[in-house]
Amino acid sequence: MFSKILIANRGEIAVRIIRACKEMGVATVAVYSETDKNALHVALADQSYCIGGPEASDSYLNENQIISAAILAGAQAIHPGYGFLSENAHFARLCRKNGLVFIGPDPDSMERLSDKAVLKELISKTGLSVIPGTKAVPSVEEAIKAAEKIGYPVMLKACAGGGGRGIRLIRSADEMSDAYQQATAEAISAFGDGSVYIEKYVFPARHVELQMLADEFGNVVCLGDRDCSLQRRNQKLVEETPSPAVHDTQRKQMIEKAIDAVKQIGYVGAGTLEFLLDTQGNFWFMEMNVRLQVEHCVTEMLTGVDLVKWQIRIAAGIPLDFTQEDIPMQGSAIECRINAKNCGTLKMLHVPGGPSVRFDTCLIEGTTVSPYYDSLLGKLIVYAKTREEMLRKIRAALCELVIEGIPTNIEEQLQIVEDERFMSGNYDLTFMGNR
Repeated sequence: MFSKILIANRGEIAVRIIRACKEMGVATVAVYSETDKNALHVALADQSYCIGGPEASDSYLNENQIISAAILAGAQAIHPGYGFLSENAHFARLCRKNGLVFIGPDPDSMERLSDKAVLKELISKTGLSVIPGTKAVPSVEEAIKAAEKIGYPVMLKACAGGGGRGIRLIRSADEMSDAYQQATAEAISAFGDGSVYIEKYVFPARHVELQMLADEFGNVVCLGDRDCSLQRRNQKLVEETPSPAVHDTQRKQMIEKAIDAVKQIGYVGAGTLEFLLDTQGNFWFMEMNVRLQVEHCVTEMLTGVDLVKWQIRIAAGIPLDFTQEDIPMQGSAIECRINAKNCGTLKMLHVPGGPSVRFDTCLIEGTTVSPYYDSLLGKLIVYAKTREEMLRKIRAALCELVIEGIPTNIEEQLQIVEDERFMSGNYDLTFMGNR
């Protein structure tokens, strides 16, 4: 096991990883930008290093500075969290070159699987149904040809990255030119890679994903499904597990197929298979995230499995000590993402409590939300034995959560979980007006 880990991230995920390390008896190293010098993750870590200015490109994406900090601190491994460098094969190789363990998939695997268009071709060979689509389309003209062959409407998607960036819905050839330019520019800005591909638009549908864990000894488990259909502009707002749209027989079949697929592609680490579930009950594979998901904590609440700790153990060469049959998936859990609507400085924070209530956050009094980073302030998660009880609990928790000084979406989240469509479980990707 590692004695010291550097966390190459910020915000609530950096705090989450530091806490997991502390529980494992592992020392931690934080890195921070000039803007984040007073951040909670900096205060909690055993050591900390300023690695650059407020722009992510100068700090949290500055590979050389992060590597230098790790070497200087005497860390053996780097945990990238999610976003930033978490799916960057070049950075993973740089870690290896400098004698550091990258806590995630190996660089070759990451590179092979990070191109969504290539990945879909690999997955199709495993027996999972894949949404019809293309490899990277190098020009507007090629994109139009591909879209006409598939049939409108189509989705134009970035080959790299995630988080809803570099994605556009296109209903006709007239929309392609502007959408192509916008999507490629957004992809370059977010991921440093402007390549895009075309995918058939499955509508209406639900977004359902399967959380996977795999070690280097061939052991693979699935920690159930998550329904992530509550989105705005392809950004997730609410996630629940298990999905109310998936029946037990269907779930069992998909878990078996997912485990087999992960074994076939030789993946090691924490990863997520994402699907669209159509109105006929068909699962269509979309993409795989080769990292920790923002919503990992809702799965932890349901199963009791600490995904961050197991990421670290797997990277240290420790095999999974449980099987699929050992994973408890009874009850219901939900996560509401609490986002800042504008910049501001935290004046007061009150966090709800009680059994099976969790708030993962980076907020402390005086925290200032800057324009440089993601708007996520925290994630409110609850668990209950039934979905009905879970809904009551999340409503109560949202009513109790108080954040003063920073405008947030708490009220909007309350409106969502009180909506009759959501309460009934009868919702899909159109819920927030996505088209």
